[in-house]
This record gives sequence, structure tokens and C-alpha cells, in this order.
Amino acid sequence: MALYPRIRTLNLHLRHLSSSAAAAGGSPSSILSPSDPSAILTSKQKSRAALSLLRSETDPSRIVDICRAAALTPDSHLDRTALSSAVAKLSSSQSFSSIRSLVDDLLLPRHLSHAIVLFAQAGMLDDSLSAFRTSPSPRSLNALLFACIVSNNHSQLSKFFTEYPSIYSITPNLETYNTVLKSFSESGTARSFYSVFDEMLKRKIEPNMTTFCTALEGFYKEQRFSDVNKVLELMRSHGCSPNLATYNARILGLTRLGKSELARELFDELKKKNMKPSWVTYGHLIVGFCKEGNLEEAKRFYRSMRRNGSVAESWVYFSLMNYLCKGGDYEAAMGICNDTMARNWVPCFVSMKTLVNGLASSSKLDEAKDLIEKVKGRFPKGADMWKEVEEGLLN
Repeated sequence: MALYPRIRTLNLHLRHLSSSAAAAGGSPSSILSPSDPSAILTSKQKSRAALSLLRSETDPSRIVDICRAAALTPDSHLDRTALSSAVAKLSSSQSFSSIRSLVDDLLLPRHLSHAIVLFAQAGMLDDSLSAFRTSPSPRSLNALLFACIVSNNHSQLSKFFTEYPSIYSITPNLETYNTVLKSFSESGTARSFYSVFDEMLKRKIEPNMTTFCTALEGFYKEQRFSDVNKVLELMRSHGCSPNLATYNARILGLTRLGKSELARELFDELKKKNMKPSWVTYGHLIVGFCKEGNLEEAKRFYRSMRRNGSVAESWVYFSLMNYLCKGGDYEAAMGICNDTMARNWVPCFVSMKTLVNGLASSSKLDEAKDLIEKVKGRFPKGADMWKEVEEGLLN
């Protein structure tokens, strides 16, 4: 328990040194906008600049300086993405002291829960535990349990859930139980759902849709279809009528098992009930059919998603593009690529290189060259990466 105060003292010292260096080297704007050090950036501009710089930065001290200059907090999605990116980079280089310094400087004590989870993302569950112990509460306990899931440490979650409520006089709430059920679902122990569910009812904690959808995902994953039906019955008995979230959970479960045709039947069923599919619904079906090699059906659902006015997260587009390239449908892949670039999402270099070479091999050399120029225009710093590819197109 004495570990965390010592870390905090060390990080305060490191922060003092960093502040001195910043005073000598320039303002936050000089870090985030070196081309115009006098620029006055809004909070959102700082966050975008930080995220952009973090994509190519590898020096641990520089990564920390960028995050500090932008004053990142978990209050916005953009900042959360930047913080996660920074911690991932620092973790890959095993710069754990830099992670502690960064978390202490920007997140503690105000954003304790987020700090607990970020430590776990870096594989530093001991630090997550030390942070929790500085201020035990239902919220920080829930963060600690989720940290166990993030770090794939489900046995520890079971220990914390069993022991810590009594040790720290914490009363578990609905989020606590839903987090535990998520662990069961992901770790192959979905059958434990029933005992936890009974405990919830004894404590007069009413389950919600998340409770049931989490259980459904776990039972589908373990192919316990009779338990799927039991959960659906429990939902109805507790006044939770199947909604879009229920269908999404079931569709995901089926597509993961390579049963996308059955998932399509659920899609047709929800449409008949006048429910509007979300991008999540389409995303599961698109990727599911791609994995099963049915690219025509994947493209059909993609077109349906566009007509529906839904915009998926980038991974759906990138996945479809990659599978289309593997299937030799470079023209369709190019269409997906154009859609992503129109939204300022650019696939990784490997994916783009595959598409470029595929277009060239399909007698679409001009399209391949145009695509390279578009990417180089977006990312001039990476122009050198394309030299070898361009030379190959000319030979």
C-alpha cells in the first residue's frame, strides 16, 4: 500500500523537471504546432494536434510532453483516444515510469477510474490496484474489475469481486455485476451467470438489457443455445422486451460462429418488427459474411447500410476492403477506400499497398497511381514509403 505514494512522489519530481525543461524550450503551442509557435489553439485543436503527433512519435519523453501540452483528459472521446494511443506506445517500449508520470500528471486524482484502466492497458495491474487503494469506492472498484478484463486477468477479477466489497465496505451495484458477467462471457465461464444473477436478485438489484446481452454473448460463444433461450425467457420475465441491442448481441454471436445465414434471419426479423438496424448490426453481418467468404452478401449489406444512412466505425470499412482485396475484387475495394478517405480515414500502409498492387495487376495502373498521390498528399511525411511501390509499378 505504500508503493503508490512513493510513485507519486517520484512523478512529482519528474513533473518538476519536465516543467523546467518546458520553460526553457517553449510553450505548449511550440510542441503541438511547431510551424506556428505563437498560435493560440482551442482545446479541440490541441487534442487533434496531439493525436496526429502521437501517430508517428516513438520517443517516450516526447510522447509525455505532447500529452501534457494538450492537457489531455478523459472528458472527450478524442482525448481518450490520444491517451490510449500514448499508453500503448509507451507500453510497447516498456517505458513504464513514463506511463506512471503521465497518468499521475494528467489523471490523478480527479480521473482515478480512467487511470486504473489505462494502467491495466499497459499490463500494469499492480499499479491499477495501488491506484484503487488510494480511494476505494463502488466506482473505482468497477474500474478495477474492468481493468482485470482489459489485462485478461479474469482470475484476479474473481478474487477482487469476492473479497474487496467486504474489505473496503463497498456495496456492489448494477455496473459491478455487469462487469463480472462480462468477464464470465469473455473467459469461457458463462454458466456462472446464473449464480451471479441470483445474487443480484437477492440484493434487489434489477438486471438491465446490458446484463442479458452480456450473458447472450457468452452463451453464443460457448455454443450453449439452450441457455440462450433461457436468457431470452428471463428477459421477458423481468420486463425486458428484446430490442435492437438484443438482436445485435445475437447477430454477433452467430457471425462469430460462422453462422451468418442464421444471423441474416434475425436481421430480417428485426426489420419486420420495424426496428431500424444500426451500424453495429450491419458491421457484424458485413464482417461475418466476409469471414465466410461470401463477399457478395457482405457488399449487399454494405450498400444497405449506406442506404440506411448509417456510418460505421472505421474498422468495418477497413475489414471489408481487406477481404475484397484478398478476394481479388479490387474495384469494389477501391470504392470502399474512397468512402473511407472521404471521411478522413485512411487504411494502413500494408492495406493500401495491397490495393495499389492489386489495381495495377488488374490493368488499372492509372487508378493505382492516383491513389498513391492521394495518400502522399494526405501524409507527405510518409512519401518515402511509396518509392519502392511506385518503382514496382513502372517495371
